[in-house]
Amino acid sequence: MTLRRVAVLGSTGSIGTQSLDVISRHRDEYEVVALAARNNGALLDMQAKEFGVSADRAVLAPTDRQLAELARLDDVDVAINAVVGFAGLPVTISALEAGKRLGLANKESLIAAGPVVAKARAAGGGEIIPIDSEHSGLYQCLRSGGTSEVRRLILTASGGPFRGRSAESLAGVTVADALNHPTWNMGAKITIDSSTLMNKGLEVIEAHELFGIGYDDIDVVVHPQSVIHAMVEFTDGATIAQLSMPDMRLPIGLALGAPSRLNEAFGTIDWTSLSQLTFEPPDTGAFRCLGLAYAAGRAGGAVPATLSGANEIAVEAFLAGALRWNEIAEVVEEVMQHDVGPADDLEDILAADRIARERAKKVLDKRLADRRTQ
Repeated sequence: MTLRRVAVLGSTGSIGTQSLDVISRHRDEYEVVALAARNNGALLDMQAKEFGVSADRAVLAPTDRQLAELARLDDVDVAINAVVGFAGLPVTISALEAGKRLGLANKESLIAAGPVVAKARAAGGGEIIPIDSEHSGLYQCLRSGGTSEVRRLILTASGGPFRGRSAESLAGVTVADALNHPTWNMGAKITIDSSTLMNKGLEVIEAHELFGIGYDDIDVVVHPQSVIHAMVEFTDGATIAQLSMPDMRLPIGLALGAPSRLNEAFGTIDWTSLSQLTFEPPDTGAFRCLGLAYAAGRAGGAVPATLSGANEIAVEAFLAGALRWNEIAEVVEEVMQHDVGPADDLEDILAADRIARERAKKVLDKRLADRRTQ
């Protein structure tokens, strides 16, 4: 196998560190040539030293321009986008325009800027291999048939820490409660999104953008064991599922080497101890963010960017103790009620994101003011 050179952008976070763990085990196949991290300079320095990355290519607190430049370096074959939130958009656009393989763990950039990302992919000839466990699962299942043979895509959700709870019982949950995910070890923002099912809603939009399947043919089912990550039902009635124990190194390894698989197993199932696989429909009354994401995806244009931007502000406020958990959906919904502009180019998307954040902050300020007067 030809040595592949990798840029890991967002290297000190959960996906970034696990990507480097995979690469460290396969140094004859992969070489790290660039790193970037928003913070944690001490860990970034350690990573640069371990993998022999020069100081000018191990960037702390990078600007959008620096992220874009690292993603399109001439000697980069694979760019891992593990940047958190909308800040990952420059990596996505730049890597695809430069014809790189993009290992995508940053769902917000594809969701908010789907039409623009599609143009960049078409213009530059880059490819996207998803790192999300669910989309990697779909990617693997779809090897079994063509898009014209697909009846529906099925994304599984663990249900997060609040599965089975009523809307009324969720009014007073704490940040610590929401961060206590039963299955996955993820960053704070993604973990909160998982608790509200916004994460699953964003994944529905992402699945539509990645695989070109309509929203009416993308379903979500709650599967608390998190062993089945995705399923594809085909027109002849066959359903193909991708199963493994929760371990993000499996989709990371596939993103690095696809279509080849790693010769090292991650997430192997012990079939003698796996006693049951259960499924249930999501409670869209208690977890309203899922429905909001479907609505944004169906509306298209700049509405997904509005959803994503407003949600980031709401989640930040919840983590800071300035917003209740059940108010996250309320803030996002209120922002989505405003008209949004077009989504023809990157400037439109950036404008929609900026306006959504500004509106979300105004909604938050009003709520805080009302709370002080009560």
